[in-house]
Amino acid sequence: MDSQLGGRSEEEEAAAAMEAQTDVDLLKRAWRNEKAAPEILQFEAGLVQRAREQIQLLEETVEEFTENRSDDLVVPLYQMDLDRALFLLRSYLRIRLQKIEKYMVHISKTNLWNRLSEQEQRFAKRCIDIMEKHLDQSVLSRLPYGYQSMLKQSISSEEDDMVPEPQLNTYVFCKSKSDVGAFQLDDMGEEIVDLVADDLYVLRYNSIKGLVDGGRIDLV
Repeated sequence: MDSQLGGRSEEEEAAAAMEAQTDVDLLKRAWRNEKAAPEILQFEAGLVQRAREQIQLLEETVEEFTENRSDDLVVPLYQMDLDRALFLLRSYLRIRLQKIEKYMVHISKTNLWNRLSEQEQRFAKRCIDIMEKHLDQSVLSRLPYGYQSMLKQSISSEEDDMVPEPQLNTYVFCKSKSDVGAFQLDDMGEEIVDLVADDLYVLRYNSIKGLVDGGRIDLV
């Protein structure tokens, strides 16, 4: 009702709410979503760059205030903001690297590859090369013909059954950022849930991954 009176759609209100958030808030959201999602999400390149610039500015500010012997209450406040931003950024990047290490082959063979940054792609390629070389030298070269692949159990396997994949049917806690309304959770239309803004739900990730990618639902 309010959005209609104001002449703005739900999408416009969501965009306005996003703009009102600070980069630290957005980084915390990206970190929380990445931590809870079973698969790797889209790399937040712009946000990470802005966070790095903000961290650099905070470091320079803390150093300047310390050298000038400013108010003892001011420096700890800036240092606290700096520590928080550093923790969120490092943890966000670390979680992504852990997922790449675990699912590197699967990621490299699917469209998930496009979700990685250039640095992450180089890291994944190095990991795959090292793993292939290690397995070939230590195990695979000594196995009989037909069993020398690191992707399949044997040459008769139709799929890459030795490649770990993220479990997308995992249940996750999530919170809707706006009133989505009746949402179909399965292909048959037998499971429907009414997603209300700010309500907490426990749903299969695979059912709501599109809403997560679109920024309409946050994982918690």
